[in-house]
Amino acid sequence: MSDTTTVSDAAPSQPDDADIVAQADKAAETLQDVKTAIGKVIYGQADVVEQALTTVLAGGHGLLVGVPGLAKTKLVDTMSIVLGLDARRIQFTPDLMPSDILGSEVLEQGDDGSRNFRFIKGPIFGQLLMADEINRASPRTQSALLQAMQEYHVTIAGERFDLPAPFHVLATQNPLEQEGTYPLPEAQLDRFLMQIDVLYPELDAERQILLETTGSFDAVPQAVLNPESLLKMQALVRSIPVGEKIVDAILKLVRAARPEGNDEDGLTRHIAWGPGPRAGQALMLTCRARALLDGRLAPSMDDIAALAGPVLQHRMAVTFAARADGITVRKLIADLVETHL
Repeated sequence: MSDTTTVSDAAPSQPDDADIVAQADKAAETLQDVKTAIGKVIYGQADVVEQALTTVLAGGHGLLVGVPGLAKTKLVDTMSIVLGLDARRIQFTPDLMPSDILGSEVLEQGDDGSRNFRFIKGPIFGQLLMADEINRASPRTQSALLQAMQEYHVTIAGERFDLPAPFHVLATQNPLEQEGTYPLPEAQLDRFLMQIDVLYPELDAERQILLETTGSFDAVPQAVLNPESLLKMQALVRSIPVGEKIVDAILKLVRAARPEGNDEDGLTRHIAWGPGPRAGQALMLTCRARALLDGRLAPSMDDIAALAGPVLQHRMAVTFAARADGITVRKLIADLVETHL
């Protein structure tokens, strides 16, 4: 899994345990303020907010899947303000071209008559990019974005342009309307650290939404972090220790989710294709990030159970026979967690 920043040739010194504990305690307090600030604007989506923050803390990109009207766009806007990030938004359409995302060269003529090309950066050169309805763009345009997500730079006319740090993409998909869409291939879905399902709010939360958003006063989010602080927290996440028991549990779960896994539990026969090593990396990082977000110094089995669905569901598929029997990917993952953790 690629790092989000460009590191220098000299390897940085590793912090000792006391430094990690002190930094983690301070970060946990700040992250609590972050969650509180977002919660003043986004109601009834605590799990979605937690998973989105976990994705960013772990240094990755997220795919938000939900029907229209569930505040996906508002969540990204709010996160950009609270985290102090430069946010950009792209509405994906079938006629969107790669240059509309990456930028393009324009020919300029100087006062002396000389002509030169100048590169004008596109909206991808932001720190938090909202890719709205990403599956409505053509595969060529999708590839331009997803390559930048993996490489953290773009190449225009043979010249490399690094993306800002930190750089995160939160893309959305509507699971209902599939006409005129171009579903992301499995290899491209794997570039997303987590798939975050945005569900309908509970009754009390929806009541709060009605009362809070239809009056004369609209809550305005306040900045809590800045890009430099976020980068330090992302580095801290990678320093959080993980016990051997947790490492073994992650390996066991990811390997059990593959067609060639241990079929003693009778679940493997339902799997058409399963997650690769990148899924284990994603689960390890997100478990560390969730622990820090929760104010803990080490991940637990509960973190694995909570993040198995968001990390694995877009990296595997069930067979046609399993689908005919009503077995979904989410149900299969839940059964694998119950069996192997």
